[in-house]
Amino acid sequence: MLTNERQISALANAANFRAKIQQIEFPCVGAKSALARGSFLIINARNITASWNDLEIHSNLLEWSNAFGTNPSGLRSLAVIFDAPVRLSEQEFESALWQRIQSLSDEDHRRGYQVAPRFSGNPDDPHFSLSFGGKAYFVVGLHPEASRPARRFARPAMVFNPHDQFVRLREEGGYERMRKTILARDEAFAGSANPMIARHGEASEARQYSGRLI
Repeated sequence: MLTNERQISALANAANFRAKIQQIEFPCVGAKSALARGSFLIINARNITASWNDLEIHSNLLEWSNAFGTNPSGLRSLAVIFDAPVRLSEQEFESALWQRIQSLSDEDHRRGYQVAPRFSGNPDDPHFSLSFGGKAYFVVGLHPEASRPARRFARPAMVFNPHDQFVRLREEGGYERMRKTILARDEAFAGSANPMIARHGEASEARQYSGRLI
């Protein structure tokens, strides 16, 4: 149960996050689409360097994913915004992000779930993906000190994107078109192309999660 102070903070974080996505120059048209469709869920957590909310995040992630199981059309995302700390270097943020990923993965294993079919649980494998509840996810990290403008936000955040929506887009022929649009918009927004972007299966997506140049 959130205190009144934390409720106010959570509402402010969510409003600011939506405002970022709604900026005309924000490059991710997928996020814009999910927000416009009402399929962009935002939840609040306390500290990205601690495990206080990990069980809650895992449960929310599975509940949210299952709710869309019968209606998989369109794009959807779940963002977890952490209240603190607001000043982490890119290396510190990356370390904290992977701590949360490992903790969530440990909880997933404890509940008896397996790695999503057709994906690998090895971060060095080009077919690696995160798996929660037997479904694959791609994570986008944001924080105040991110070097890429599109990855900057006033609070640390983790955005979970189900892989099944990208598979469906490929099948429908829309994935490459959306990808090219995002890359072009991101280059215009940042003034340079993002060197970390790769298609799934070409290189492990794990290096893209934090947004740091690796």
